Amino acid sequence: MGKVSLTEASRVLSDSSEVMAGLVSRFGPPRLGPKPAVGERFEVLSREIAYQQLAGKAAGAIWGRVRGQVPEWAPGEVLALGKEPLRAAGLSGAKTRAMLDLAAHCEQGSLDLAKLGRLSDQEVIDQLSQVWGIGTWTAHMFLIFSLRRLDVWPVGDFGVRKGYGLAHNWTQPPTAGELEPLGDQFRPYRSVAAWYCWRATEI
Repeated sequence: MGKVSLTEASRVLSDSSEVMAGLVSRFGPPRLGPKPAVGERFEVLSREIAYQQLAGKAAGAIWGRVRGQVPEWAPGEVLALGKEPLRAAGLSGAKTRAMLDLAAHCEQGSLDLAKLGRLSDQEVIDQLSQVWGIGTWTAHMFLIFSLRRLDVWPVGDFGVRKGYGLAHNWTQPPTAGELEPLGDQFRPYRSVAAWYCWRATEI
C-alpha cells in the first residue's frame, strides 16, 4: 500500500486519536494479503461487482458459482458467456449488466486496466465510472485493495460507517456526509483507518 509500510502507517494513526490507538493495539498492523497482479484486475473488479450490497458469505457463494462458469476469467470469455449463465449463477440483473459492460469496455479498449496505476485517485474513479453499475464504492475498493492507495476514505461503505460509530460508542453510525470530514484527522492514511473501522465491526 504505497511506499510507507502498513506498520508505519498504523503507528501514525495510533497518535491521531485514543480510539484509533485502541484499534491498532487490538488488531495490529493491517493485513491485506498479496497485491493483485495487473493481469488480475479484471477479475478483481468483476468480484467487486458481485459483492456489491451483499454480506460476505452470500456474495462469496454467488461469486464462486459465477467464476466457475469459465476456466479463464477474461473479457472475451465473459462476453461469450453472455447473460443467462451469469443470471443462473445468482447474479442480479443489474450486476449481470455491469459485469458484461465491464467486459465490453475492456475488450474494446475504452477502459485500460493496466494503466490505472499511473492515474490519480480521481482519474481512476472517473475511468471506472464509465462502466454501467460501477460507482464510487467499487472504485474506492479497487483503489484500496488493488492499487493499495493509502489515502482513500470510503464513506459510502456501510461497514466503515458502522465500525466508526461502534468504535466511538455512538448509538447510530454516522451518515456518509457526517463521516467525510471526520476522516481528515487520519490523512494521509485514511485507507488504513478504514481497515480499522471494518475491524471494529468484529468487536
